[in-house]
Amino acid sequence: MPAAPPAPPRKAPVGTLYRGREGMWSWVAHRVTGVAIFFFLLVHVLDTSLVRISPEAYNDVIGTYKNPIMGLGEAGLVAAIVFHAFNGIRIILVDFWAKGPKYQRVMLWVVLGLFVLTMAGFLPRHLMHVFGGE
Repeated sequence: MPAAPPAPPRKAPVGTLYRGREGMWSWVAHRVTGVAIFFFLLVHVLDTSLVRISPEAYNDVIGTYKNPIMGLGEAGLVAAIVFHAFNGIRIILVDFWAKGPKYQRVMLWVVLGLFVLTMAGFLPRHLMHVFGGE
């Protein structure tokens, strides 16, 4: 009796729930913003702790932060926090709401809309302050 022909190779599932589209980019952005926020908090704790060691050193460090580059960095920090917060709520809904995976793409667009609205309210006032428009 001849040997049976080998079974055709099984196709491996491609991607995940997100299939490399909007959901994947929100996943990447969530991780990047989380790491950026972590490093900001680390630096913030370190520079704030200087006040216990030497108030003069603390004032010198804080003084170096008062420039337009750091003002733009503050805007980036707020953008990271806003996106991370709204996208975090979206992730919770995807994970714990039965219909979350079905609506994950729509929820991402809602997150992006809320992000744009929030930043549109924040950026003009902040940038006026940073660049001396007040």
